Amino acid sequence: MGDAFPESAWGRGETRTAHVMEHVAATSAGSWLIRKAVPLDRRLLERSDGRFTILGPFGTPLLLLTTTGARSGEPRTTPLLYIADGDQLFLAASNFGQARHPSWSTNLLATPDATVAIGGTRLGVTAELLAGDERLRAWDRFASKYEPYRVYVSRTERQIRVFSLRRREPAD
Repeated sequence: MGDAFPESAWGRGETRTAHVMEHVAATSAGSWLIRKAVPLDRRLLERSDGRFTILGPFGTPLLLLTTTGARSGEPRTTPLLYIADGDQLFLAASNFGQARHPSWSTNLLATPDATVAIGGTRLGVTAELLAGDERLRAWDRFASKYEPYRVYVSRTERQIRVFSLRRREPAD
C-alpha cells in the first residue's frame, strides 16, 4: 500500500523524567515491574484503541499488536514499543532479555498477517522477520534510541527477532 502509519506518542519523550524511567526500565527490577504492568497497560491501550498507555506520558510509542495464536488459532493482543520508518514499523522481540522468544513473535512466524492499533486507528499488517543487514539496521535503531534494548541483548543467548510490519491491502 505504501501508506505511512499514523504517528502516536502520548507525552514528550525527551524529558528528564523520561530518561530516568528509561534507566529504570533497563534494570532487572524495572523489567520485572514493566512485565507485571503489561496486563493493566493492555487494558488501557485496548480501551483507547492504542491512544493511551501507562508509559505514554514519557512519549514512548506503543501499539497494540493482535496476532493469531500459533497453537490456539485465537486472537492474541500484546502492547509493544515500535519504531516507525515511513511505510513500515519495526518490532523487536526482546522479551525483556529473557531466554525465550515472546509468543507474539512465534505467532507472527506462523501467521504473518496481524492487526495493529495505533493512536485510535486499527490497521491490517503483514509481518516479515528481518535477517542479515536489514535486521542489524533495525536492531541498531532500537538499541540507539532505547537504553533497555542495549541491556536486553546482553541478558540472553538467543538472537532477538526483529520484524518489519507493512500495511496490508484490505480484503475485497
